[in-house]
Amino acid sequence: MKKLKSLFRIFLSMLKIGAFTFGGGYAMIHLLDHEFVEKRGWLEKEEFLDLVTIAESTPGPIAINCSTYIGYKKEGLIGATVSTLGMVLPSLTVIYLISLFLDAFMASPIIAAAFKGIQACVVFLIFSAGIKMLKKMKKTPFNLIALSVTLISMMLLSLLSVRFSSIFYILIGGIIGAIIYTVGYLKRKSADTSEVSK
Repeated sequence: MKKLKSLFRIFLSMLKIGAFTFGGGYAMIHLLDHEFVEKRGWLEKEEFLDLVTIAESTPGPIAINCSTYIGYKKEGLIGATVSTLGMVLPSLTVIYLISLFLDAFMASPIIAAAFKGIQACVVFLIFSAGIKMLKKMKKTPFNLIALSVTLISMMLLSLLSVRFSSIFYILIGGIIGAIIYTVGYLKRKSADTSEVSK
C-alpha cells in the first residue's frame, strides 16, 4: 500500500510538470528543481545539478531523463516507468488532439496570440533556471573558469555567426572535468601512499 501511494505521488508530480510546462526541457528545469528539491526533498541541491548535467548529456529530452531517474531512485524500475509515463502523457494527449484539428488550430488568431505569450514566458523560465543553478553551483576555480570560457566562447561565436553545437561544449567540459578529476585523484592517492610509507 505504501509503495502504491509513493508511485501515485510520483505519477501526479510528473503529470503536473508535464501538463503545465511549455518550451521544452530547459524551461522545465525551474519546475523540476522546485518539485524535486524544494517541495518533495527527493534530491539534494548538488545531486539535482549533477542530474541536470547527466540528463542533458545523455540521449533523450532532459525532463524525461530527469523524471526517469527520480522514479528509478524512489521505486526502482516500476517507479521509472510510472514517472516517465506521467511526464509524457500530457504532451502525447495534447499533440494527438492538435493533430486532429491541426489546420483549424494553427489558423486561430487566439492560439497564435497565446503562443506569443508562451514564448515570452519560456525565455523567463530558462533564464530563471540558469540563474538558480548558477547560485547553487560550487564556486571552485575550475567551475568559474569553465563557465567564463563557455560564456565568452558562446558570445564570440554568436557574434561571428559561427555554427558550434552545444553538444561540443558539453563534451569538451566533460573531458576537461574528467582529466582534472583524474589528476586530483592520482595526487591524493600518491599523497596517501607517501603517508603510509612514512
